[in-house]
Amino acid sequence: MPPLLILTYVGFVSLGLPDAVLGVAWPSLRTAFALPQSALGALLVGTGVGYFSSSIAAGKLVDRLGVGKLLTLSSGLITVAMLGYATTPAWPLLILCGLIAGLGSGAIDAGLNAYAASNFSARHVNWLHACYCVGAALGPLIATAALATTGSWRSGYAIIGAIMLLLTTAFAVVKGSFRARAAAAGGPQEAPGVPVPLAAALRQRRVWLQIAVFFLYTGLEVMLGQWSFTLNTEARGVAPETAGVWAGAYWGSIGVGRVVLGLVVDRVGADRLLRMATLTALLGCVLFAVGPAWPGAAGLMLAGLGLAPIYPTLMSRTPARLGPYTMHAIGFQASAAMVGGAVLPSLGGVLAARVGLPSIGTLAVVTAAGLWLLHELLVRSTPPQGTSDGA
Repeated sequence: MPPLLILTYVGFVSLGLPDAVLGVAWPSLRTAFALPQSALGALLVGTGVGYFSSSIAAGKLVDRLGVGKLLTLSSGLITVAMLGYATTPAWPLLILCGLIAGLGSGAIDAGLNAYAASNFSARHVNWLHACYCVGAALGPLIATAALATTGSWRSGYAIIGAIMLLLTTAFAVVKGSFRARAAAAGGPQEAPGVPVPLAAALRQRRVWLQIAVFFLYTGLEVMLGQWSFTLNTEARGVAPETAGVWAGAYWGSIGVGRVVLGLVVDRVGADRLLRMATLTALLGCVLFAVGPAWPGAAGLMLAGLGLAPIYPTLMSRTPARLGPYTMHAIGFQASAAMVGGAVLPSLGGVLAARVGLPSIGTLAVVTAAGLWLLHELLVRSTPPQGTSDGA
């Protein structure tokens, strides 16, 4: 396996590791700072602003720094943020840590996705995102164990920060030889794509459709991962240890789905797989919304399996669907994903505070239905060969 691909896999693990911890930490964090449920929105928006800013510039960052150095710097930012979460005494400083974490995550996500989509098959792109889910599944398990052992939500972030420090060190060790070893192996270059004006990309209808799809997809994925623990413990009477395992299993189901479905995506066809996946996610959300504890947990896992191939397969389809607009489009998509991941869970917090926690299930169903509809429109707007025609 080429060294660049290996480092890309490790990068996606590091990207996922801190992302799902907040879902477990939030009830204790909210109590510690005497916050309402809706305050989660401020933290998610802060993270989203950082992510949006760095992902928009990711193409230029990859070109200027190379993937190895970008991973080192971005992982370092995430390390600082995680250790900041573990030590900060004030809520505004916690939001600042979220901004720093977003800057690191956005650069890793958009940069690696742009490279992977242009150079690897849909199978590898799914597996790369499965590595993200490995990190995202481990995060809640580490946070739950730390919370049960120490009684503090901060200890989970301290452990994640230490792990990220080790990963940052590993990236720093190999970054100097990263580009040279990739070239010696005859691998692809680190900065894919042909530069085109940003305004030209924004005139493409399919660019906007994909932006909307990524907005809804990531909002749904993060909303289920973020609020399932709180909904199960505070509204359905599930023990925190059990709810923490279910939260980890949700992210794990996305990871397993990406590994398994990555094996068949080339034979089934990307668009056909995505159509089946969006319907499966919708069914899972319905079960999660209407079911009590155990049926709701089954629906959560089913939704995870349905969501599994959507993000990576859509990313892998982008070069064929949008051609020379790919680099800009992937930056837009990654940014839209983070905005969706901030806005929709924040909306869930507002609804939880005003209507009640079960309203989050209803919001998940509506979001999943919108995701299915927009993807159908996207498929019908794409020529059979999936090439860009200026539509």
